Amino acid sequence: MLRAIAPILSCFGMLAVVACGGRDPVADGANNTAGLPTVNEPSPDVSGTPPTNAVAEGNAVAAPVSGKIPAALQGRWGLGANDCIPGRSDAKGLLTITGDELRFYESRAKPTSNVETDDDSMSGDFAFTGEGQSWTKFQALKLQGQDLVRTETNPSASFNYAKCT
Repeated sequence: MLRAIAPILSCFGMLAVVACGGRDPVADGANNTAGLPTVNEPSPDVSGTPPTNAVAEGNAVAAPVSGKIPAALQGRWGLGANDCIPGRSDAKGLLTITGDELRFYESRAKPTSNVETDDDSMSGDFAFTGEGQSWTKFQALKLQGQDLVRTETNPSASFNYAKCT
């Protein structure tokens, strides 16, 4: 019986070597982020809390530019229904967008000079401040139907907001 199984085991062994020995069609450096800028600062959480190693206030951070945010993006946006209830102190998913800044629960972000805009979207680096710290972070904002999609990099994350009424 062992003699009957030996050729079968040999075939499986050879198939395993052949299957694992093929060339990988994906380059080692590829990571599906083509076109996204390299940003070394960690991301704040959805409430806008600065990362633990954010640049201390007063150090070099990209200079903000005022008045660049399209009117279609402006207003109050919530990650959840409770975020849109006025006066709630726990509305950590509330994002308020004015003509020149994004206001999160514990931070503010102003577009820098490299931000690109059109009627219903914008993307580029934003200068963040919050809890005594400053940092720069790539953000993309885009209207998709009635929703606002905010995307950031390093790490990549996407957040869907509904307009507060």
